[in-house]
Amino acid sequence: MKVRAWVRSRFVTVDAVYGLILYAALVAGVSDSHTDSFEVLWFSLSSLVVFWGAHVFAGTVVRHGETDGVTTRLRSAIWLSIGASSGMLYAAILPSVPLVLGAFHLLSTDDAVNYSLLASMLTLGVMGYQSFARRGKSVIIRILGALGTASFGFLVILINYLAH
Repeated sequence: MKVRAWVRSRFVTVDAVYGLILYAALVAGVSDSHTDSFEVLWFSLSSLVVFWGAHVFAGTVVRHGETDGVTTRLRSAIWLSIGASSGMLYAAILPSVPLVLGAFHLLSTDDAVNYSLLASMLTLGVMGYQSFARRGKSVIIRILGALGTASFGFLVILINYLAH
């Protein structure tokens, strides 16, 4: 049960959903006929880390000092921000797997990018489903939530298709 709670607290968060949509957009945006899987992976991951760093910085600025009568030291503010925004990085793990396989030439770059975007879309769907399940919603609402959340992944895939 502890593992399930840890996974939910890291993967089904605002930051994880945002990070995954951002990561999918980066993968879709950088991939073209001149890039290989390693370049797509490197650029997308390094860009995500930069955005994550900006998110941690913003969280630290907001948390540091006095809030509602409670004083938060700088070190605590940094660690709280890292913990709160870690989902941005965790969410990119599964969609990175096809890109890693492509980097080792086990998949073509096109297939690696397509599978990465598909994994992003499916992961978003699972996040949406879990989010509604956590709130005790009916199965129909969970499925609609999954479809709604996954639609952002589909939108990124559609934009990638139209751009290329």
